[in-house]
Amino acid sequence: MADAGLPSGWEVRHSNSKNLPYYFNESQKVSRWEPPPGTDTEKLKTFMAEHHSAPEIRPEAGGLNGNAGNSGKIRASHLLVKHKDSRRPSSWREAEIKRTKEEAMSIILGHEARIRSGQTSLGQLAVSESDCSSARKMGDLGFFGKGDMQKEFEDAAFQLKPGEVSHVVETASGLHLIERLE
Repeated sequence: MADAGLPSGWEVRHSNSKNLPYYFNESQKVSRWEPPPGTDTEKLKTFMAEHHSAPEIRPEAGGLNGNAGNSGKIRASHLLVKHKDSRRPSSWREAEIKRTKEEAMSIILGHEARIRSGQTSLGQLAVSESDCSSARKMGDLGFFGKGDMQKEFEDAAFQLKPGEVSHVVETASGLHLIERLE
């Protein structure tokens, strides 16, 4: 298997119930959603993009939650950049996020510029750059309704038309770019 950059004894497995990868240590019988301490995050980022990402978002598949009974709901994807003051300053990419909010803003503004210039899409960039586990699904959050997301995120997402990408949206989780899919 390719080098995932994980410490000795750790491996990447796939959760059938959540349809997401997680980290498992066989000898310790320990599992976790975030990478264990001592992970080489650059190797992990490359490994996850190659082995644990959706090749594309398929609207006919109905997103994460299917599309039955989605009256009043929208479907969106996002790219999240966390910082040290985020609600949970860790992710699948980094066990402990130490960047400042200003550094996070600089990073996400760079991502926004690449998306708006047509160099890449939000979904393609989310696979390797988003601090949310939805990165594996090109940032796709599936269908959600009013009251399902943090207010700032929800307000921005519901104002978008399908195909539109927001400017930077700040929540307790970090800084987001949001693309409305449906």
